[in-house]
Amino acid sequence: MEKRIAVIGIIIEEIDYAEYVNEILHEYNSIIIGRMGIPYRERGISVISLAVDADADTISGLTGKLGKINGVSVKAAISKR
Repeated sequence: MEKRIAVIGIIIEEIDYAEYVNEILHEYNSIIIGRMGIPYRERGISVISLAVDADADTISGLTGKLGKINGVSVKAAISKR
């Protein structure tokens, strides 16, 4: 399967679940090109953006696992080539 570049946006609204997000990201660390995390203390949330390089199934697997965590929202934008 062809690899694609994707940007994944993650919002953690329940800070207690950040540990689970990090566990999954460590599972997928081989596809992560870059990561930026921003704790927004005034709102009590964290925002993480990822740049990844992987096939579409792997990207979907990552976002699917993250999306199943309570208090976590995730969206991906995947390159066409």
